[in-house]
Amino acid sequence: MAPERGQATVELAAALPVLLLTGLIALQLLAAGYTMTLADGAAEAGALALATGSPAADAVRDALPGWAEDEVEVIVRGGEVTVRLRPPAPLRSIAEGLAVTSSATARPR
Repeated sequence: MAPERGQATVELAAALPVLLLTGLIALQLLAAGYTMTLADGAAEAGALALATGSPAADAVRDALPGWAEDEVEVIVRGGEVTVRLRPPAPLRSIAEGLAVTSSATARPR
């Protein structure tokens, strides 16, 4: 039985990086899903502002939390407001790859 001593410790040490990576990937995907919800709400806020004659881009930015200030792009064409939002991520390339886009349309007054 002596040769098996410490086997559990070795297995845990080998599995720990995989478990941590899996957890980080899950958190990143949750952040991307939350970002989609934020982009949907911001696009709707922009379309409502556009329908009332207010600047859509300002309404979009006001509808987003502070961290998203530098991560958002707003495009207004006619009565359509499109919001492209990058989720929080440790690397810019990951954020670019997981960026979400949402659009909303309203008839201007």
